[in-house]
Amino acid sequence: MLRNRLQSVIHRYNLIPPVGDLYESVNQDWWEKVPVSTVEHLRIRQDLATLKHMELQIIECNSEMERRSALEPWRDQIIYLLQLPGIGLLIGMTILAAIGDIRRFLASKQLVGYAGLGAGVHFSGETHHTGRITKQGRKDLRWALVEAAWVAVRWNPYWKAHFERIAKRRGKNKAIVAVARKLLTVIWHVLTKKVADHQADAEKVAYKLFRWTWKLDPSQR
Repeated sequence: MLRNRLQSVIHRYNLIPPVGDLYESVNQDWWEKVPVSTVEHLRIRQDLATLKHMELQIIECNSEMERRSALEPWRDQIIYLLQLPGIGLLIGMTILAAIGDIRRFLASKQLVGYAGLGAGVHFSGETHHTGRITKQGRKDLRWALVEAAWVAVRWNPYWKAHFERIAKRRGKNKAIVAVARKLLTVIWHVLTKKVADHQADAEKVAYKLFRWTWKLDPSQR
């Protein structure tokens, strides 16, 4: 939101931004000299200060998350999630934190329902049909899965083909939810059975695992 608001100042006043990251300290002087009102300058200074403060907090949170990812019970589970397309350390830890003990879910359908990604069923007399997803489960889990799904369909041939096949019939929004739901089903299987995903790309998995270990201290690595 802060970045978008600062970007809007550039567009409103037709400013030519400097080279590089607009929000780095080296560009502080440029922001102070832009030809805008004193009130606008006040908001710019406050937004830049808040952005810098938040980025430091994000770095601290990420560091703690990386440390915890190498501890039990996360360590033995995160390696199974990192093999899946679209799931990095942040999304993986978010999913694990939301799920808790995978043994709570005796079937993948229970986990899908817990996430609110299951389709609602509507009865009318002797007939019934499925409707939109319930959205009655963990919002953070749904967010993480949809984020992972978008990355998966962009870069992974298997998931891209699955997405495009559904999108032709039902549209992109419903297709990405279907991908997120199937991805969660795969997550249940790999965590429950502690097996590799059949669609995993060995080279990409190795790269993701190396990236994870680079963020750890020597003893954790």
